[in-house]
Amino acid sequence: MSSLDHPAVAKVAAALAEAGQHAAAEGIRVLPAEVRTAAQAAEALGVPVGAIANSLIFRLGSDKKALLALTSGAHRADPATLERLAGAEIGKADATFVREHTGQPIGGVAPTGHPGPLPTLVDTALRAHDVVWAAAGHPKTVYPTTFAELVALTGGTPGALSGAEEDGQP
Repeated sequence: MSSLDHPAVAKVAAALAEAGQHAAAEGIRVLPAEVRTAAQAAEALGVPVGAIANSLIFRLGSDKKALLALTSGAHRADPATLERLAGAEIGKADATFVREHTGQPIGGVAPTGHPGPLPTLVDTALRAHDVVWAAAGHPKTVYPTTFAELVALTGGTPGALSGAEEDGQP
């Protein structure tokens, strides 16, 4: 089975198309090898690491809902900033939790195509790139998008997720 035939990738493509992001759905690429980090994805695509939308899943609050943080691959997300923007404490999520809430494996978590909507934070540092690359449901798949499309698609809250006061600061 090709990575494009993977059920999670098909769900991502369908969700993108349903949201009117047909170019993104048609732009899903299968890479030669799995890329489970922003650095690996950037190298495979020949783009700056900051143009990679790194999908991070956290446990949110005491009821253990999931939070999706789409961060620039150029820096780490600041937990205190995530908690402030999400309005709740966050915790680490293991692979089982990630798959349960997204239907996708770590390294392939897309901004969409999940079993249900996830509260989402979108790193304003991604705005610095005309094209942003996001995972498409499998560790070998990515698709091109923009900061504005990510916010629209997810209904996400924009913020400087690294905790830097100015957008794009690592």
